[in-house]
Amino acid sequence: MVRYVLRRLLNAIPILIGITIMSFAIIHMAPGSPLSSFIEDPTIKAIDKENMIKSYGLDQPLYIQYWKWVSGMVQGDFGTSFLKNQPVADLLWDRLPNTLLLTVTSFIVAMLIAIPLGILCAVKVNSRLDQVVSALTFVGISIPGFWLGLLLIMFFAVRLGWVPSGGLQSINGPFSLMDRVSHLILPVFTIACSEVAVWIRYVRSSMLEVIHQDYMRTAKAKGLHDGRVLTIHGLRNALIPLATLFGLSLPGFFSGSVIVETIFSIPGTGRLFTEAAFQRDYPVIFAITTLVAFLYVLGSILADVSYAMLDPRVSLSKSEVKA
Repeated sequence: MVRYVLRRLLNAIPILIGITIMSFAIIHMAPGSPLSSFIEDPTIKAIDKENMIKSYGLDQPLYIQYWKWVSGMVQGDFGTSFLKNQPVADLLWDRLPNTLLLTVTSFIVAMLIAIPLGILCAVKVNSRLDQVVSALTFVGISIPGFWLGLLLIMFFAVRLGWVPSGGLQSINGPFSLMDRVSHLILPVFTIACSEVAVWIRYVRSSMLEVIHQDYMRTAKAKGLHDGRVLTIHGLRNALIPLATLFGLSLPGFFSGSVIVETIFSIPGTGRLFTEAAFQRDYPVIFAITTLVAFLYVLGSILADVSYAMLDPRVSLSKSEVKA
C-alpha cells in the first residue's frame, strides 16, 4: 500500500504542474495588477513606479516569473505577499488552523447527520420520513451557500440573537469552549448543508441496494438482530461506493470555506484568498490554489485506500480487482 501511495503521489506531480501553469496564466491574463492603485496615482513619481515594478519582479517575462515562483515553492518558499509584505508561508500558517477547524468540524457534522438519516430513509423507504427528508435534500442541494449563510445571519443572529453573526470568538472576551462553539454553529451548518443533502441521497441509494441482497436475507434468517444485520453486514458494504465520495468531498469543504469565511468574517485561508484575489496578490493566490489542488489529489488517494480497506476484493498493489 505504501508503494501504491508513493506511486500515486509521483503521478500527481505532472497534474500539479499543469494546475500551477494554468492558474499562473489565468491570473496574469485578468485585468489589473497588484500595483494598479500605485501606478494610477499621479502623486507618485514615474521612477518610483518603475522601482516598485522591478522590486516585485513584474517587469520580467512570465516564464521567468513562473520559474522563480516554482523554484521557491519546491524549497518551501511561497514568496512574499504584495499586499501585506509578509512571507506567504507565515500567512498560511497563521490562517490554516482556523480553516482546518471549520472544515474538519463541518465534515464530521455532515457525516454524523447524513449516514444515520440515509440509512433510516432506506429502511423506511417511501414512508413519511423518507418523503420529508428527500424534499429537504433537494432544497439543500438547490440553495447557494452564500445565500444560505446570509439568511442564517439575518434570522438567527440579527433577529433572534441566539448566536454570533461572525468571527471565531467574542471581541475582548476570554476564550471559552462554548463561545467558540457558538461562533462555529452558523458557518459549519452553511458548509455542511449542501454536502449533507448530497450524502443522504447517496447513502440511501447505496443502502437500498444492499438491503435486498441475498446475504442480508440469510443473516436475518439465522436470527440476527435487525440492527446488527444493518450495521455489521449492511453498512460496511453500503459504504464501499461512498468511500470515493467522502474522500473527494473533504477538499471540497476546504475550497467551500472561501465563501463562508468571507461571509462570517472568519480569519482563515479562504478569506485570505478572497482578499488576495481582489488585490491581485499573486503569491498568495498561487500558494492557496496549489494547496487546494494538492488536497484534491490527496483526497483521491485516501478514497482509493479506503475503498481497498472496505472491499477485500480490491488490490492496490496489483491495481486490479480479484475475482
